Amino acid sequence: MPNQLRRKDIRNIAIIAHVDHGKTTLVDAMLKQTGVFRQNEEVADRVMDSNDLERERGITIFSKNASVTYKNTKINIVDTPGHSDFGSEVERILQTVDGVLLLVDAFEGPMPQTKFVLRKALDLHLKPILVINKVDRPDARSHEVVDETFDLFCELNATDEQLDFAVVYCSAKDGVAWYEIDEESDSLKPLFETIIRRVLPPIANPDKPLQMLITMLDYDNYIGSLGLGRIVHGEMSVGDQIYMMRRDGTKHAEKISGLFTYRGMKRTPTDTAKAGDIVCVAGIDEINVGETIASFESPEALPFVNIDEPTISVMIGPNTSPFIGKDGGKFLTSRHIRERLLREAKVNVGLRVEEIDNEDMLKVSGRGELHLSILVETMRREGHELEVSKPKVIFKEVDGKLLEPIEYLVIDVDKDFHGYVIEEMGKRKAEMKNFEETDSGSVRMEFVIPSRSLIGFRSEFLTMTRGTGTLYSNFYEYEYFKGEIPTRDKGVLICHEGGKAVKYALNGLQDRGQIFIPPNIDVYEGMIIGENNKGVDLTVNAIKEKKLTNMRSSGADDALRLTPHKELTLEQALEFIEDDELVEITPKAIRIRKKLLDENSRKKARNNA
Repeated sequence: MPNQLRRKDIRNIAIIAHVDHGKTTLVDAMLKQTGVFRQNEEVADRVMDSNDLERERGITIFSKNASVTYKNTKINIVDTPGHSDFGSEVERILQTVDGVLLLVDAFEGPMPQTKFVLRKALDLHLKPILVINKVDRPDARSHEVVDETFDLFCELNATDEQLDFAVVYCSAKDGVAWYEIDEESDSLKPLFETIIRRVLPPIANPDKPLQMLITMLDYDNYIGSLGLGRIVHGEMSVGDQIYMMRRDGTKHAEKISGLFTYRGMKRTPTDTAKAGDIVCVAGIDEINVGETIASFESPEALPFVNIDEPTISVMIGPNTSPFIGKDGGKFLTSRHIRERLLREAKVNVGLRVEEIDNEDMLKVSGRGELHLSILVETMRREGHELEVSKPKVIFKEVDGKLLEPIEYLVIDVDKDFHGYVIEEMGKRKAEMKNFEETDSGSVRMEFVIPSRSLIGFRSEFLTMTRGTGTLYSNFYEYEYFKGEIPTRDKGVLICHEGGKAVKYALNGLQDRGQIFIPPNIDVYEGMIIGENNKGVDLTVNAIKEKKLTNMRSSGADDALRLTPHKELTLEQALEFIEDDELVEITPKAIRIRKKLLDENSRKKARNNA
């Protein structure tokens, strides 16, 4: 492409990395060193993680835009999710950039999600820059990690041009970068210089008709719906008449009422934008991801980005427990939940929502357990009360044969525990691909394993390794059905009747198994209050009080000592339940229950089965 068709005053880059390798911290440092914030402005750490869930979990869930200016060149930065469950975010956002910063931990090296996101970037022929972060760690092995990353590029069939990637060493926490580790530096200047030199300026032909692909959606209380994306060709101004090219092949005439670019993380209004700019457009009704804004004179749609299909589904419906409305929920009906899920499906293109005949519940399919649990947790915080079923993998049938999704799993454990892990992997039909001992004395194992084998495994894994092990997985491919896999081998303790759980009663149940609730909380018939050590469900009385006698002292119950109960998180609850159970989710509580609350109804259902 001739030089005159590229805008040399702009660079568009995305930052891709595995979870917790420091990309959001690096963006913080880039924003601070380019004067985005005022000198007296108070700035939070990880400013790009603006969502409460992102701050709590320490991960990036939603793609976000920012920009910095370095030596009169505007650098548009996109912070992408590092987890494969949010791959639809990654796939869309990479359409808007010309280069990627691949951030890799100087000790951990390339990880499964690094591989997942990098493959997407290489397929789009983006120019990579390798940033080795945390080089100041005492256990850093920076040069070995560069070699491992080069091997990963080769494994992913990178072109010769892509293999000639630049390398920058960095400490994002300290805001310092080096071309070589033994050099002197006190800023991120080497990183900025490398971006300007190695990332291609965006193609910008003002003579071509307008085309812009909508890759993200946003909402403003004053302006309404906003469409974000990169202008591929032509120019756009406030007041322009355009055509909105829909995904179904139709087109609708619209008018641009507002146009915004980014300065730092803030949207700033502008009158005109042209090819190469990443902009935010207002004034278009019913805007959807993947649609094209095209010129009024010669409208033509851009190709829609391919999105990987969902692999796991759950059923989501309104809360039907006896405690409905008692936990501060504002949205209780199936209509509220249906509207919220359908609205989410418009923005979150990796999500699929299907209505089931004669059912109040909807089938919601996503890229993984984390993808779905983040959605449910977000709805919970908005005031919805929900019931969610056990996650199930989505099977395919090809040429009369059943296929199931397979994950690529990487496990890091201490040497003392690797035998237990290998034994458990064998039960779950996993196939070992790699085994190596690291310099720190731990063991790294890589497996391919059916996705359904990982449902419920994470909590078992933490128990098995006493909380010291780590595991990462991402979708690998569809393979032939691997056969039956053992499910939960323990039963549950089910409340016989409603009331307030009593310390005396819970003390008598401790020998049966692990208790999930503290004393003095309300329970209802059919609610699950613990795990039974034996492999059968057991109906118990959690509200039984000690009978009064003349010999009873006033402080006898106070002397009882209960083993600390196990409070299940949302992910743990979804992993724990079986097909005849549900997770009840309200703004104030997460409970698990039987689908049929009445014991006689459960007996009839078992007999019929």
